[in-house]
Amino acid sequence: MAVWDDLVGQERVIAELDAAARDADALVTAAGSGTPPPSGSKMTHAWLFTGPPGAGRVTAARAFAAALQCTSPDRALGGAPGCGFCDGCHTALLGTHADVSTVAAVGTQILAEDMRDTVRKSYTSPATGRWQVILVEDAERLNEKSANAVLKAVEEPAPRTVWLLCAPSVEDVLPTIRSRCRLLTLSTPAVEAVADMLVRRDGIEPELAATAARATQGHIDRARRLATDPRARERRAAVLKVPLRVEDVGGCLKAAQELVDAAAEDSKQLAEEVDTKETDELKAALGAQSGGRMPRGTAGVMKDLEDKQKRRRTRSQRDSLDLALTELTGVYRDVLALQLGSRVALANTDIQDALERLARSTSPESTLRRIEAIGACRDALDRNVAPLLAVEAMTLALRAG
Repeated sequence: MAVWDDLVGQERVIAELDAAARDADALVTAAGSGTPPPSGSKMTHAWLFTGPPGAGRVTAARAFAAALQCTSPDRALGGAPGCGFCDGCHTALLGTHADVSTVAAVGTQILAEDMRDTVRKSYTSPATGRWQVILVEDAERLNEKSANAVLKAVEEPAPRTVWLLCAPSVEDVLPTIRSRCRLLTLSTPAVEAVADMLVRRDGIEPELAATAARATQGHIDRARRLATDPRARERRAAVLKVPLRVEDVGGCLKAAQELVDAAAEDSKQLAEEVDTKETDELKAALGAQSGGRMPRGTAGVMKDLEDKQKRRRTRSQRDSLDLALTELTGVYRDVLALQLGSRVALANTDIQDALERLARSTSPESTLRRIEAIGACRDALDRNVAPLLAVEAMTLALRAG
């Protein structure tokens, strides 16, 4: 299984990354043998992966990191880097490779303090691997200070350091940074391709795989979670009922409360396991004594970890709520398609009767206003409006139409 196998419908991107990985391998080999490096190399020190949510930006970047660290003996016989089986590929894909550093937003921004150690590490030589790889999963969340730190490192990179930045679009990254990166744009994979991957790679029943892929409109991670997690399917079913529950003010307020509570519970379940593991590991590293008593002078470190975990839980709740809003938008998008007689495929065919009932009882203009109300709720959440207030305003607007 090559490292590129998880990239669905991205043949052009795979070809470019594969060529770059081959040239990177040749550069390392030439440096080790003292021979001149090959000319016209497709390898460069900074890459920017862009594309819509679910296209696989981070998956592509991590696969490229694995190919750069590939230690397969088959390379000496002409094999391509990125076998997917060697220790270099395996640890890079799992996120445990010593020379692959990953940075992701803990809260709503990547702070300068989150980047400080990573930028410092980018100037060092690889410890065990072939390249020093820095993967920034949420480059659009860099604030001014952290972006300036990245810019300086990208402007003056170490010889064997590669920066991999991921963002929804090129406009989400500072012009000074993106001008120094090679741009790769991924596209949303076809629904059929995602369903096929779920069947082949995850052993999902074809009917469930097709439903999950269609409901998420080609979003790979969401489709996989929907197909494999019964709780995700229950949460989605609750969201799809919201348009039928906003007939009166009481129903609007109750639906809003349930959406916010579900998002909080979802984020809590996702965070609990990670937080406990992080806390236990840090306590062990700091030399916690029997009974959990911490050595003197470690309270500040533990407080920093608690603050980080709190920011991550807040972001996780907002992300979970945003997913619910995305699914709700999909419902009204299907309603609008039915009202306009569009031939576009419906995403939520499992509730087609409800969609047709909504389409008959409202006008296209009111459906558009409802979609705008969901967008306004998203904007309010981005401005840190209290989630319950933002969602209540949205459900009341959905009732008004």
